[in-house]
Amino acid sequence: MSINLNKSIRIAFTGAIILSLATLTCTVSGQQGPPKDQRQNKDDNKPPRNDGKKGESPQKYNIEQAVSDNAQLHTIAFSGLAFITGDFGASTFIPPGKVCDFFGFQYMRDIDAAQKGHNPMFLGRVAGNVLHVLSDEQRGIFEKAAREEAAQLNALAGKRLPLIKAFCRELNGEIPQGSSGLNKDAVMQYVGYIFAFDAELSYKRAQIFGQVASSFKPEQKAYLAKMKFGDFNTWPAIEMDNYKLPRGTEKMVNVAYMTYASEFFSWYAGSIEADTYFCPERHGTYFGGFYMKDMPAMGKRDFDISTSVTGDSGKTFLETLNETQRGYVTGIISSQKKAILECVDVRRKISGELRKFLKGETPDKAKVIELGRHYGELDGEMSWYYATAFAKVRKTLTAEQLKVLAKLRNLDGYTSAPYYIYSDAKKEELVMPNTDKFFFKP
Repeated sequence: MSINLNKSIRIAFTGAIILSLATLTCTVSGQQGPPKDQRQNKDDNKPPRNDGKKGESPQKYNIEQAVSDNAQLHTIAFSGLAFITGDFGASTFIPPGKVCDFFGFQYMRDIDAAQKGHNPMFLGRVAGNVLHVLSDEQRGIFEKAAREEAAQLNALAGKRLPLIKAFCRELNGEIPQGSSGLNKDAVMQYVGYIFAFDAELSYKRAQIFGQVASSFKPEQKAYLAKMKFGDFNTWPAIEMDNYKLPRGTEKMVNVAYMTYASEFFSWYAGSIEADTYFCPERHGTYFGGFYMKDMPAMGKRDFDISTSVTGDSGKTFLETLNETQRGYVTGIISSQKKAILECVDVRRKISGELRKFLKGETPDKAKVIELGRHYGELDGEMSWYYATAFAKVRKTLTAEQLKVLAKLRNLDGYTSAPYYIYSDAKKEELVMPNTDKFFFKP
């Protein structure tokens, strides 16, 4: 079996069915156990703080922190480490929850008072409670939407793959003969198309959420009101397993169904500021950072991913580089400053439009999609800075530096799949369209 990306991408641009996803921990076939120093000590019930130590309160996250120079630098450096030490397959890995993320779920995870936001239990618990309180008819709305939208999952993920392939070509010096390298305008335009589709998906999701919220009875509102936004400890121990779809349901349908259940609550109980928020790693998601960070948690129901791993590894990566190499990465911060700040403004506008559904109003769909396209252009601009800088670093690394970075990757025993559709490993042949269009013509 093979996937023809030319066909998949055409479907993605023209498909009438809208897709939605949420973060989901999946089991990757062929995966081996994590290194010993990545396993969690389950005998110690003290929650980890954000620097990986025990027993202290969690850091407060906000947009200002996310776009700060320090947070951005270490996150970008982490992506650089992942890209340089990884491969195409690892670079295609991305949690499904990183698309259509205008519903406050990421913020709810990051500020969780119980510090369970980055544990697989978090998603199942919130989804289980939502499905528990919904009526059969309301659950049916989510299930119907999930079944209609699942057909578009491969197409949505497939749109990322040619771009990632082009970035890998730049990294490895495999550019078209006579070309001067990646064309920033071409990258920006293409990512704009991806995010326009993302915005369309988000519009449909908000429309469904608004429909369900408008049908709530007083006792349903009262139940959800007792669940505090950002406090896992206030959520009754009701798990998603109690409300699974019938055995044999397509995996992508289950992913979409869980999305509706989990993100509905973060949107319903949240705010426009929560919807606008994004973590530092929201942009430039084409370099394998998620694979490097999330792989040890794959397939595990109770595993806390340290919130300090990105910053700590990114900092060590920079320390491994010489002054010239480090300058390639640190120079990104000033180059992307205008774009990263504009992302906040665009996200707030999109979030404000979508929240009209919760008030019984109808957002301007064309406006949401065009805002999404611009958002993608900004993400494409920043990603171009990353890809070209990482390529410059890679070309100048010594054998000793490469050995140090391979150890810093800390994934001995793991082998990436040829490619991933979100976090689902794929082994079938991938028919890749010509990616020369991403480069300057000779």
